Amino acid sequence: MDDSSVRAVGWARSLPMDRGVKAARDWAREHLDALGWTTTAPETVDAVLLTVSELVTNAHVHAHSDAQLIMTLDDRCLHLAVHDASADLPAPRRPGAEALGGRGMMLVGALADTWEARPCPHGKTVVACFRLPGEGAEH
Repeated sequence: MDDSSVRAVGWARSLPMDRGVKAARDWAREHLDALGWTTTAPETVDAVLLTVSELVTNAHVHAHSDAQLIMTLDDRCLHLAVHDASADLPAPRRPGAEALGGRGMMLVGALADTWEARPCPHGKTVVACFRLPGEGAEH
């Protein structure tokens, strides 16, 4: 067998702006529950669900766009990707103490093992990766 190949399973969901964040969290939770993570790794589930909330909210609020949520599981990580129609890439910023927003990508950076934003022909995709429960520090 070729060691360069990766075996993965994935799920995808389109989230219109009028049905968004809660539907995204519920959908993601169903898949994490089917993997057994809600029992074996509740902290990871909480981190994934909060990241789903932040990324889908960003797509709806900042990009004024529907969101496409894709979760892919391979032998090392759960990859959580959210695509929207805006070409503007997110960046962590330090909001003022009185600011109501601006903490989402800082939070994603703290919750995920890694994250990145990539431009696409019709917008951007933000990907956050979470090591599998029980895995070491290597990605």
